Amino acid sequence: MSIIKDPHLFNEQSLFVDLEGVLGRRLYLKIEGFNFAGSIKLKPAREMVERAEREGLIGPGSTLVESSSGNLGVALSMIAASKGYRFVCVVDPRCNPTTRQLMESLGAQVDLVTEPDPVDGFLGARLNHVQELCASDERYVWLNQYVNPGNWGAHYRWTAPEIAAEFPDLDVLFVGAGTTGTLMGCARYFREHRPDVRIVAVDAVGSVSFGCPPAPRLIPGLGMSVRPPQLDESLLDDVVFVEELDTVRACHRLAAGGLLVGGSTGTVVHGAMTWLADHQAQDVTAVTISPDLGRPYLDTIYQPDWVLDHFGAEALASAGQAADPGLQSDPTSRPQLPAAAALTDSVATVSVRSFSQ
Repeated sequence: MSIIKDPHLFNEQSLFVDLEGVLGRRLYLKIEGFNFAGSIKLKPAREMVERAEREGLIGPGSTLVESSSGNLGVALSMIAASKGYRFVCVVDPRCNPTTRQLMESLGAQVDLVTEPDPVDGFLGARLNHVQELCASDERYVWLNQYVNPGNWGAHYRWTAPEIAAEFPDLDVLFVGAGTTGTLMGCARYFREHRPDVRIVAVDAVGSVSFGCPPAPRLIPGLGMSVRPPQLDESLLDDVVFVEELDTVRACHRLAAGGLLVGGSTGTVVHGAMTWLADHQAQDVTAVTISPDLGRPYLDTIYQPDWVLDHFGAEALASAGQAADPGLQSDPTSRPQLPAAAALTDSVATVSVRSFSQ
């Protein structure tokens, strides 16, 4: 029996699902949704807040501020409520209604930006609003997940060692790319401790993280409209890009097997399955990460009218087709990564009292 005093102290860290029975190919899925925040973002939220407390950046009377597509906002809402801080989360229209309600139920203030920045899209608009808030009141403190070392450090400290302990024979690890905190924390750990493990990033088509052209994206979680400052491509072996149509169909296929997972999970699972098929990797030990579960997506990915409106009847085809990547639109696998570009100023620039050590 576990007895805790603070909600962020509980997190199921060693649950893996073998997807062979659902997808017909061996792939282990690390489930990160069983905690009070409901996602893997509990780890960096806890690390960033505790780091800021140790550094004296926050204390009684502080108001935490963060830009989030959803899951980090929920985690910070929970931790702020537990520790007695106020919290303002800046979101855009892609944030699921259920996620916004979760944050507000935990006492957070949710500010919705409705117009994208002309250059940097909705993320740029969110960051502009965060900077305006911090400039208006010295009690506002931006944790700044985009440059905060606690973001990737949480996964170096927890997520990667959890995977390594369960899979001493691991060959390839697939990690979704959003802010790249999970990706960089895992990549750094395995490069230092298990350099033989191949690290494959999975990104959404329309994301600019790896130098591809921007395009509209509807599903929150993965992908960026500006280059992630924490991204170090030299730590990666490959990148796979996945269309959102394939994300939706992969989610439906997993749900047909009893696994209701979030959009990011559908993306990384489809990317992993395609990479394994392309490389004829039948006998490898492969792991990917499920950042969250599917309940917050009941109004979007799992709502037939929403899917039909945004992706058409093709997305509602029989779930069984999604088990075979060959039946889907092909993501692009690119072994040769582009040279690192300059970090985007709007993300790397830290406002007054922003955490940037």
